[in-house]
Parts: sequence; structure tokens; C-alpha cells
Amino acid sequence: MSESDCHAREGYVAVPGGRIWYRVVGLGPGVPLLTLHGGPGDPHDYLEPLEALGDERPVVFYDQLGCGKSDRPDDPALWRVERFVDELRLVRKELGLERVHILGHSWGSMLATDYALTRPAGLLSLVLVSPPLSLPRWLADLARYRRELPTGIQRALDRHEAAGTTDSPEYLAATMQFYRRHLCRLHPWPDELTKSATDAGLAVYHAMWGPTEFFMTGVLKDYDRTDRLHEISVPTLFACGRYDEATPEATAWYQSLLPGSEMVVFERSAHMPMLEERERFVDVVGRFLRRADERR
Repeated sequence: MSESDCHAREGYVAVPGGRIWYRVVGLGPGVPLLTLHGGPGDPHDYLEPLEALGDERPVVFYDQLGCGKSDRPDDPALWRVERFVDELRLVRKELGLERVHILGHSWGSMLATDYALTRPAGLLSLVLVSPPLSLPRWLADLARYRRELPTGIQRALDRHEAAGTTDSPEYLAATMQFYRRHLCRLHPWPDELTKSATDAGLAVYHAMWGPTEFFMTGVLKDYDRTDRLHEISVPTLFACGRYDEATPEATAWYQSLLPGSEMVVFERSAHMPMLEERERFVDVVGRFLRRADERR
């Protein structure tokens, strides 16, 4: 049993639509860090490198409704941004997180942004990792990446998207060529990422996002918060990988819209810097949180 396992507690919180599972790691004296995984529907496992911060502060993980160890209700009406914001609010309340830092990755950064825009009391800082805060910009960037794929891969993607056969083995194999460039560049993929993929909630992902990262059909396809980022009033760190789906150029644009915010690029990473550059990622996040603690 690891040291983090010895200082962990877990349980369930009732939320609209069912119960969600959570785990709190660490006994450090600092203000807790609450983590929001991506997807939507990719459970917390790939964020577990952040357990290393447990000697400084409690680190809270939870699987959002519809994936991982949480309930998986069969009700498409639940897959709305507003319900996930309510879920986050309930997690804070039930776990007694009166003061908190929030780290959101990918879709989790969208959730963190929308939550921060409600101006919740006790929110001390945000870390927005690989943020798709403008889906029109995201799709334009991924279309450019897609044009850099081998011609045969591009044709396979186009053919199956036009035919509505995005569940075919050929299409899935073609998407993997994209993911190995811009999702995670490690080979083989780390166990944490494989576990997240295995326990993913595909119903949530398909309803909110679509068949793939770059072919959106879900309710989030028009999401854009660039006109409201200036309303966020807490210290904020933007982060992305050099080869990220959330490109450095797009991330720098978001950062420019929030005065006083910071940005870091992980030069050897795509969309998973917490796995691709574990030690540096934990160090960068830890330093930012300590600075935010000192400012309060």
C-alpha cells in the first residue's frame, strides 16, 4: 500500500441523476486542490500524478456522473453543462471545501471556467490545462492538424464521417493516428490513461462532444467563453503541451483575455502533460498553488 493510499478517504455524493464517487488524498496543511477531469466522460485516473501534492494539501478527485466509479444513468437530459456545474457545487458543499483551488483539464477546464463565472465564495485560484474555451477555435486548429496527417488517413476519416460509420474499425484506427500525435505522445500509453479510456462514459462523451475529438456533433459544439474570461477575478494559470489539441497559440489567446493570468507550455507534451512530463507538471502546479496561497 502506497503512502497516499494510507492517507486517502473515499465515498459518494448524491447529485442530480445519481451518485458520484470521490477520493481525497493527502493530509497537507494547504488549501485543498479539487480536480476536474476531461472527456466529458474520461474519469479521474489520468490525473493521479497530482497525488504527489498531498504532502502540501489535500487533493480531491471525483468521477463526474456517467463515468468511472460513479453512477451511469440512462437519461440524455442529464448531459448539460449546467448540471455539471451544480454537481461541482454539491461536491464542494458535501466535502466541506470552504476554500479551494480548482484544476480543470480539457472539458474540465470548461467546467471550471463556467463555475468560476458564478463567482463562488472561497475559490482561491484556477489552473486551466489544455483548455478548449472556444470550440470554434478548437475545431479550426484540429482541422489544421488533421490536414497534416497522411493522405490515406485523412481519406478514411472523411469517408466514414460522411457515411456515419464512425464506429468502424478503420475509422477508429485512423483516429488513433491523430491521438498519438496530439492526445498523448508516449508509447505505450501510461496505465492511468488506459484505465481512464477503459472506464470512460461514452454516452456522456457522444452526447456532449461527438464521435472524436475533432468531429463534434454534441451540445458543446458552439461553446465559447472568450468574451467573459475577463470576469474571472482569481489567480489563473493556463497550461498546454507544445503539440496539444489546445494549441499554444489558442491558449496564449485565452491567457491574453484574462489580465494578470499566467501561462506555461510543456515542450514535450501533447494533451496529457500530467503524464507526458509528470515531474515538471506537478512542480509547476505546486509552485502556482503556493503563490496563490500566499496572495490570499
